[in-house]
Amino acid sequence: MTVTQRRGRKIMMTAGELDAFLTTQRTCRVATVSAGGAPHVSTLWFAWDGRAMWLYSVVRSRRWADLRRDPRVALVVDTGEEYDELRGVELSGSVEFVGEAPRTGELCAELDVPETLFARKNFGLDEMPHDGRHAWLRLVPEKVVSWDFRKLASL
Repeated sequence: MTVTQRRGRKIMMTAGELDAFLTTQRTCRVATVSAGGAPHVSTLWFAWDGRAMWLYSVVRSRRWADLRRDPRVALVVDTGEEYDELRGVELSGSVEFVGEAPRTGELCAELDVPETLFARKNFGLDEMPHDGRHAWLRLVPEKVVSWDFRKLASL
């Protein structure tokens, strides 16, 4: 993962802070582009494995159709209520489709880690429940921009 942030370096997250943030947060907003060029933003739960963002998407969704046509995506994970508490990260790049779609639980070693992380974080389970409606997208970010406004106090 290459961090290409130029502005705001003083408030960007370190690699360790970024990893801890993405490991503990649950929800991201995913931006795609329709065939006609209109933006579409939707919310998803995710799993972060330290290198890639794993998105578990409904396969009969506008998001899925957009990404099948054009795999480029941007997503934001953020938190904070007051201005001096705001922190987050924007990741962008192209997604890859991993495993069967929809996911039914067919053996796929590549999904062992993300499914375990996702199931524990979001369901409190050791194994991923499969509903036959979702499938996996992997984003290994090409660009990462982060901010942590809590660092403003020390500037």
